[in-house]
Amino acid sequence: MSRPILIALVLCAALLASGAAALGVGSHDLSLRELMSALAGEPGLARDIVVQVRWPRAAAALVCGALLSLAGVLLQVLLRNPLADPYVLGISGGAALGVLLAMLAGLAAWVVPLTGFAGAFAAAVLVFALGYRAGDWNLYRLLLTGVVLASGCGAAVSLVLVLAPNAAVKGMLFWLMGDLSGVSVSWPAWIVALGLGVGATASGGMLNVLALGRAQAAVLGVPVNAAETALYAAAALATVSAVMLGGTIGFVGLIVPHLVRLLGVADLRWLIPLSMFAGAAFLCLADTLARVLFAPLQLPVGVLTALLGVPVMLLLLGRRP
Repeated sequence: MSRPILIALVLCAALLASGAAALGVGSHDLSLRELMSALAGEPGLARDIVVQVRWPRAAAALVCGALLSLAGVLLQVLLRNPLADPYVLGISGGAALGVLLAMLAGLAAWVVPLTGFAGAFAAAVLVFALGYRAGDWNLYRLLLTGVVLASGCGAAVSLVLVLAPNAAVKGMLFWLMGDLSGVSVSWPAWIVALGLGVGATASGGMLNVLALGRAQAAVLGVPVNAAETALYAAAALATVSAVMLGGTIGFVGLIVPHLVRLLGVADLRWLIPLSMFAGAAFLCLADTLARVLFAPLQLPVGVLTALLGVPVMLLLLGRRP
């Protein structure tokens, strides 16, 4: 059995285990028998807990983790930078500013995601417009534009938090730190994740060549500009979908692809789907821990991913070359 297949089997088992933990563990723990009965549709308290409370949140955590990991892999290929993550282009900053402005204005709850999407879309278009000129990419300008835009949005977000009434600040901070507790519908994000995941995996051979460098890829027949535009669009869509679902959840798209590479997977035809599996399992487990570690107090899941991600990243950076 080849290494990627063995890793895929292990990650599938981890995915099932993290999903089972998310559904069975909480303020009211469910035994395996109760969980299976609830999933089979037998009426009762266990079914109500699973279907109405835990299933939507677990599904959101799984797809959000997969989307962030996918965006991380794609941006690392696009920017030829192993430290690129889904938030490096300022898209999450645009979404955060849109959401917080809607909260500050007291708009209806159904309007808030729309303003967040508008902010993220505007940021993505601005970064694209400044990074792609005269029919060619300038990856340094793209990265610099994203960093500058993220800094500007961060300053604007801080201003909104200062101006916001005290009653609204906690909700704003939870969204900024990543929060999946209010998610009830995640099927649009699942469609995006499946579509982008299948498309990126199918294009893995071409992405392997593109990762070698623009000049080498062009010599080998890869349409570099078209491929990089598609990469940017896919990474931006994955990031927007994840941010609109769970807020700004850090370190997933940065750490997970590195960990999968450390397992000996470099071929993007395997790295993309395995990173999505690993990201889904990681975020689902992190969200479960965020719910139960200090119960009944719930932590924002982004705080937990940062607490886990920072030491892992420091260990990776401290490894001998």
